[in-house]
Amino acid sequence: MRSGNKAVRRIAALAAILVLAGCGSEPVNSPYPRDDAERNVLHTAFTQRSPKYLDPASSYSTDETPFTYSIYEPLYGYHYLKRPYELIPKTATEIASPRYYDAQGRELPPDADGAQVAVSVYDIPIRRGILYQPHPAFAKDASGAPLYWPMSPQDIAGRYAITDFPETGTRELVADDYVYAFRRLASPRVISPIFGVMAEHVVGMREYGERLKELEARYGDTPPNRRPWLDLREHGFEGVEALDSHTLRIRVIGKYPQFRYWLAMTFTAPVPWEADRFYTQPGMSEHGLSLNTWPVGTGPFMLTESIINRRHVLERNPNFRGEPYPCEGEEGDEQAGFLADCGQLTPFIDKAVFHLEKESVPLMGKFIQGYYDIPEVGRGDYGAAMTVAASDSAEKAALYADHGIQIHTTTEAQIFYLGFNWRDPVVGRGDTPEQQERNRKLRQALSIAFDWEQFIAIFLNDQGTPAHGPVPPGILGHRPLPEGLNHQVYTLEDGRPKRRPLDEARRLLAEAGYPDGRDAQTGRPLILHFDSAGGMGSSPMLDWMRRQLAALNIQLEVRATDYNRFQDKMRNGSAQMFMWGWVADYPDAENFLFLLYGPNAKAGGGGENAANYQNDEFDRLFEEMRFLDDGPRKNELVHRMIEIVQRDAPWMFGYYPASGGAYQAWVGNAKPSQMVRNTLQYYRLAPELRAASLRKWNEPVWWPLLLVLAAVATGVAVAWRQVRRRETAVEIEEPLPPPASQESTP
Repeated sequence: MRSGNKAVRRIAALAAILVLAGCGSEPVNSPYPRDDAERNVLHTAFTQRSPKYLDPASSYSTDETPFTYSIYEPLYGYHYLKRPYELIPKTATEIASPRYYDAQGRELPPDADGAQVAVSVYDIPIRRGILYQPHPAFAKDASGAPLYWPMSPQDIAGRYAITDFPETGTRELVADDYVYAFRRLASPRVISPIFGVMAEHVVGMREYGERLKELEARYGDTPPNRRPWLDLREHGFEGVEALDSHTLRIRVIGKYPQFRYWLAMTFTAPVPWEADRFYTQPGMSEHGLSLNTWPVGTGPFMLTESIINRRHVLERNPNFRGEPYPCEGEEGDEQAGFLADCGQLTPFIDKAVFHLEKESVPLMGKFIQGYYDIPEVGRGDYGAAMTVAASDSAEKAALYADHGIQIHTTTEAQIFYLGFNWRDPVVGRGDTPEQQERNRKLRQALSIAFDWEQFIAIFLNDQGTPAHGPVPPGILGHRPLPEGLNHQVYTLEDGRPKRRPLDEARRLLAEAGYPDGRDAQTGRPLILHFDSAGGMGSSPMLDWMRRQLAALNIQLEVRATDYNRFQDKMRNGSAQMFMWGWVADYPDAENFLFLLYGPNAKAGGGGENAANYQNDEFDRLFEEMRFLDDGPRKNELVHRMIEIVQRDAPWMFGYYPASGGAYQAWVGNAKPSQMVRNTLQYYRLAPELRAASLRKWNEPVWWPLLLVLAAVATGVAVAWRQVRRRETAVEIEEPLPPPASQESTP
């Protein structure tokens, strides 16, 4: 065929490809095979990068918690449904009550004054029969020797995933695994952000860390002294020990009831010594094999696939014992369907697949299409963002409703506040009783003038709640309205809080010595300074703050610096006013009230009391409160401390932000939570509904393809006619051969 025919053939081939491409019904952006829609597999996303630390001693980032809390099991956990959050045993059989001893070693009564207690002793019984996930670290040969230890770098060559070790084993969880985990926190070979805090509370832990450093220096960094594995079974300390195979003893310095909450964090999850030994073999880390990449736990799931910055897969741990789904919750849980699985053994899903999504737009697009069951596990901003989007757009609200998307928002255990530096002569405490009274009235006037309800409406799209004190909802000690009303800033009308009028703020301002915003003695205008980090707050937000003070004829100057300089200002106490926030580490009022405890001042002490607030009565009550177990006396002290800071106003209490989750209609038991991190264990899927929804929402639209095919067919026809016309013209122009009678003969 001539070149023209070849061109026609290419066009026809292109048309055929387009036809074949249109024959598939699965959209090209689906992150998983079509058959997965009908399987008991949860699909979600992660952004930016893969989790960096999955070693429980090192993990301290929220993007790591969906993995660590699904794989590891601390001694304690939190009830999935109850609010305020309730501590429950996980691998422990009970929440252990401590025994108290004085400095002479004499046992004290359970209600002993905290000042008398030198040591608190926790004896924690551990459940029997708990097994680790299948893992090559436990594999043994026929003689009972470790199958994969010792290994040479040549033996490790070509192995880059835990699945490259075909043989696995398991064993029972014992108390020594928790002992080993605590020792690893102090190891110089382990990056542990929690060691400093734990060393303040666990007997002998700080000294133990120093001994390990000396030991490491003695071993050196080069052969023959260098030891690839530091066997921590050979080196211990008195603060943490195993009394027997299933009883753990922890000695805590003084009386610190909040210590039990640390035992619900994966920092204290068990680590089997076999896994530590397995991963410290030469060549392992170079092949990406470590506890940071392939963890070993007793939890409901285990990591079975890990492609860095692409995909991670958690599968059901076949050795997990199963835990019953809770049968109790807070008010409204039964109506919301959260109790339907009462008593059923968890986990309910077989697998969770995490896909990388670098941008939020395609992530949310796939969620709306139904390809992701949850946008991101553990993230609380999607529910709030979608609530705002639905309120702004009737079209989006209708789309969310049509798809049955569950959007749950809640006020979480965190607070943002505007703080006054207690060291500042104008807005701080004041040097004399008279100045202290004037400064207090100034702070109260400013607190009235700042309309946080308006701030929440403008900048948070109503996704927050005005704060009346430092202890947020969900925390024991928080008092809901109207009991918790901040009477210095609000009045109560018809059972609802109402911000006091500006006239009252102006009266307080005049009593503070600044009538109409001017110094009564000098006549100079009152100028206040707000310090912020470079990117902290938008210009509209700062303009809003200026307007709040302008209503009192007060000028606000913004002193913006880079974050490092801002941190320096906070450390040396030179900032006047600033914006700060705090997220709960554990659900106890102490975790928020310590932000106002005098000895925790940031300036000079390096603590978290950023306002450098100090009040003798508050400090005395705090020191009594922190030693108390939950009960009426503790609540009484918490409420009194809140009343003190409401009157002193070292903070404008700002707001409690809203957060929450977004879930597809086929995701059951989807209750958002900040403190409960092992949520994968409780989710239930309805794969049949998902598959049907995907077919309905993502039906191929054929008419654009038909238009393309029609255009291609027209092009093919035109091209064919042109080719035929050219070939006909060529045939006419060529000379005909002579007749046979005229042919010459030799």
